[in-house]
Order: sequence, then C-alpha cells, then structure tokens
Amino acid sequence: MKKTIYTLIAGLTGLFSLASCSDWLDVAPNTDLPAKELFTTENGFKNALAGLYISMTDENTYGKNLTFGLMDQLAQMYDKLPEGTTDRNSVYIYDRETSGAYNTKGTLASIWGSQYNTIANANNLLKWWNLNGEAVIVDSITRRMIRGEALAIRAFLHFDLLRGWGPANYAGNESVREMKCIPYRTVADHSKQPQLPASEVLANIISDLKEARECLDYEKELDLSDRIEGRHMRFNYHAINALLARVYNYAGEKDSAALHALKVIEECGLSLESGNDNDPILSKEVIVGLNMHELEDNLSDYFAVSDKLATKYYLNISTLNIIFESVGSESEDIRAKGTAFYRNNEQQNAISLKYVDNDNEIIPLIRLSEMYYIACEAVEDGVDAARYVNLVRNKRGISKAKNVSCDTDELRVAALNKEYRKEFYGEGQYFWFLKTHGITGALAHCAESVIAEENFLFPLPDAEIEFGWAEEENPVE
Repeated sequence: MKKTIYTLIAGLTGLFSLASCSDWLDVAPNTDLPAKELFTTENGFKNALAGLYISMTDENTYGKNLTFGLMDQLAQMYDKLPEGTTDRNSVYIYDRETSGAYNTKGTLASIWGSQYNTIANANNLLKWWNLNGEAVIVDSITRRMIRGEALAIRAFLHFDLLRGWGPANYAGNESVREMKCIPYRTVADHSKQPQLPASEVLANIISDLKEARECLDYEKELDLSDRIEGRHMRFNYHAINALLARVYNYAGEKDSAALHALKVIEECGLSLESGNDNDPILSKEVIVGLNMHELEDNLSDYFAVSDKLATKYYLNISTLNIIFESVGSESEDIRAKGTAFYRNNEQQNAISLKYVDNDNEIIPLIRLSEMYYIACEAVEDGVDAARYVNLVRNKRGISKAKNVSCDTDELRVAALNKEYRKEFYGEGQYFWFLKTHGITGALAHCAESVIAEENFLFPLPDAEIEFGWAEEENPVE
C-alpha cells in the first residue's frame, strides 16, 4: 500500500514508534527537542494533539484494520480471500501466526500495540497539560479544547479495545461483567498496569467522556453542518455525546443511551442524507471522523475502479444483493446503487466506492445514522423504535411500504442486524454489533462461514502474557 502520512506533524517515528520504548516519551514531534521544551508553547500542545489524530489513521487501526480491514473481514464482508486461503473460517485463527492467510493473531497484536501507543501519547499530553497548560495556553477555550479532545481520544481508543478484548453480550449476560480484560492506562510511563474487569473499564471510559464533555461544553450550540471550522474532524461536544450513546448502549443502560442519542439527533445540526452521488461515505452525516491525506491513493491497493477487481476488497454481486436485500441489477436503496458500488458485470463482482469517491478524505468514526439505530434499540416504546429505524431506511430510498416493526426486542435486533451490515459496510461496525448482541452462527450473506462464541474474544498478545501484569494499579499522574 502507498502509505503517506501528511506533515501536520513530521518526524512521528520518535514519538509514536513502539520500537524505541526507552525514549519515546521525551522526543518531540517535528524536532529533536525533548518533550519538556515542546510543551512550552501553545503550538506545541496543538501539534501533539494533532499527532494523536494522525496516529489514528495508521493502517493498524482506523486507517484499515479497525474500519474496512480486519473488522469487516471478521464479519465476512468480502469475497476476496488472501492468497493461499480457501477456508473463510481461517480468519478466526487467533491462537497462532499463519502465513499466506489472514494472520489474524499478528494483526490483533498490532492493533493492541498501536492503540496503547496512541493512548500513551494522549496521557503524555495530559501530563504536560497538568504541568504547563495553564501557564502556556493563554486562551481558556483552547486550553479546555486540548484537554477535552485528549480525554475523548483516550476513552474512544479504550472502548474499542474493550469491544475487542472484552466479553460478548455484556448487556445481556451479567456474569461476564467482572471478567478481567484490558488495562485502563492513565499514566504516561512504561509501568505495568493491571487488567481490569469490563465493568471498571466502562466506568473509566464514561468518567473520561463526562470530563471531556465538561471541557467542551462551550460547544453546546455548535452546528456540525457548518464545516468551516472542521470540528467534525475532531472530537467535538456532540461527538462525545454520540460516543456516550454508543457506550451506554453497549452497557445495556438503555435510558442513558436513548437520552444521549436523541440529544445528538436534536442538537448537532446534521440531517440524514437521501442521496450519495459523489459522496458514498455520506460525509455530511459524519459527527466525528479522521482525515487521511491522499486517501484514494493510500487505499488504492484495497479500493480502486479498474477492469479487474481480483486484487481489491471485492464482494460478489450475489453477496451484495443478499446484504442489501436487492433484487436484480439495481436497488432502491442508495447504499447499494451504482453511486455506492462499482460493479464489474463481466466478473460479477463489485467494490465499495466509500474510499474511492471520497473528496473530503474522511474516515468516519461515528455517523448520525448510528444515533437513530441506538434510539431504536434503546427507547421503551416499540412504535418510536420503529420510527427511528424506518427514518433511516426511508431516507436511504426504501419505500414506506416496506417499513419494519419493532414491537419486541427480537424484532428490533433483527431489523438492526440488517441495517448495520448495510449502513456501515466498509466501516467496521457490523462485527461489533454481532458481538454486542452475541449473534453467532452462519451469516446470511456468507453460508460458508460460521461465527462461534469463542470468535468474539480476542486473545492477549504474547508480549502482554510474557511480561505479566502488576498486582496493583500505579497511581495516576
């Protein structure tokens, strides 16, 4: 892959590399200055914050594997298999390294390392904010913004680690909530931190997000449809409420999930789109996303329009039709139309255009439609639940005559199961939906593969097992 990291901050190797663990905390981005000199200026703090977002576009995380890469491979979204692979279930081999196949074990270890590396740098920024922030960052709004975004990033990254290495069906199975899974790192050092119960990790995530929201409460009136300030490319006030809705829904705290989802819908200023011409990613619905410079070029090994799609992340047209419930060569659903997928009719396969026709170079992290889905799942009244999911379906072109009913929890989950796989194709959210609800068995669009309960629990990387865990958590700096 042609990987180009743009230079809002250059020289990221020293700051973000896991290889030089003895000195990364002391190396400043873009210079050879020690961190104590970097954090003596407001621009130094801004550059360090920008560096966190840049690191999140790495292919180990949201630049591939936590969006369209491994997460969608685990959900069997592609008919393209790695060379040397014939068994689709081999993507669920977590216990050993594999060559000529997915090598999921190695990919998961890379995800773990990259996530915690960015968390460590967020913690380093927060440490220096505590030491120098008030003296160096004169403008109080800027000072609050930097702290709020760093806290939100820390919570966001920990939550995806919890979704991967934590239990399945957390909301529906009380017995798994005290399962120890991951550390919640709040210190900017190399100290070993203990694995915490999933419930404690969730409590830390929510605590960070509430503090982040308090830091950014000056943005309550922010209209995200105004893209001039680019706040949709950062963790803004509405994005934090959206993430809280996601977290509370995962936890089964339905009242809080519905409250936050509806708050975002009513206050963020965005509206559901009914067309996706030249914008299959539906960028106008992005509540928070990442910018990848030269995105189309960087991702051309995975998505590019050409005569032969055999080397791309393709799916068969028959699979596309099952996922999007299409009949024939076209669909009323804009998410399956030619504005969303390039079809090679001769080879009978297709690729998503989300990372081809993406002029804004956005990798979405949270989109508005998810808030409607969370509201559907979390509100008490079945009529209201159906209204929220059908609003999205109708906006996507599905006629009201095909509206779904949500009178029972089973009907809600069944409707959302279909919607998540359509709406978030190429965005990595469908596998999390399956795990959150403990949905196992053969997937409707891939009869050759079966997800078992054990496939939902990612194993700790070998390095973590080798080095062990501290018995007591170190004090927070």
